Amino acid sequence: MSGGIEQRLAAIRERMERACGRAGRDPETVRLLAVSKTQGPEAVTAALAAGLADFGENRVQEARQKIPQCPAAAHWHLVGHLQTNKAREAVRLFERIHAVDSPRLLETLERLCQDEGRALPVFLEVNVSGERSKFGISPAELPGVLRAAGSLFRVRVEGLMTIPPIAEDPAEARPFFRALRELRDRMQDECGLPLPELSMGMSHDFEVAIEEGATWVRVGTSLFGPRGKAGEDGQD
Repeated sequence: MSGGIEQRLAAIRERMERACGRAGRDPETVRLLAVSKTQGPEAVTAALAAGLADFGENRVQEARQKIPQCPAAAHWHLVGHLQTNKAREAVRLFERIHAVDSPRLLETLERLCQDEGRALPVFLEVNVSGERSKFGISPAELPGVLRAAGSLFRVRVEGLMTIPPIAEDPAEARPFFRALRELRDRMQDECGLPLPELSMGMSHDFEVAIEEGATWVRVGTSLFGPRGKAGEDGQD
């Protein structure tokens, strides 16, 4: 992948703006999350200097080592699956968690945030595709989880997140992104809980995600360059 991070970021921003234009959206309503997993502190520092502020990590273990070596100006998001036994450390390391995938984890985070004396914005990961290999709450389970979330004091559910099936053609992700948006709209009406955020879209399909309503796109490879074959975690 040619060019430095400034050039790659400019190209991504341009693609985001064009996607917003096609959807009749204000580009300011879509934020770019730089997925920095496997990238060193020097890459994060360069991305900060280029104008990025938000960084996504996939694993608590990697973030534990990396975050103290990075500038304090970086804002950290957890985008990968979180095991409950690593939840306390995640509460201490991250400003936002994108992949809360069970009622049990939601309850654990609430208790730990109470212990730590902090509030925590999160997204609920929804398995809209029904793939057995993916984590996430099923659409059928979501109303009950959201009703329970309405009684939490420390954890604030801001929206939903999904990972579509891996496909060569980005257009194949559209039905899944649309399904998440429509599910979010229906849940807001039924549960009375504001859900302004949709975390969906990665390097190969973020333009389609924006056209379908994404407010956060998780981009790693297109920004930092190849890191090897994408894994099944789907976090770019």
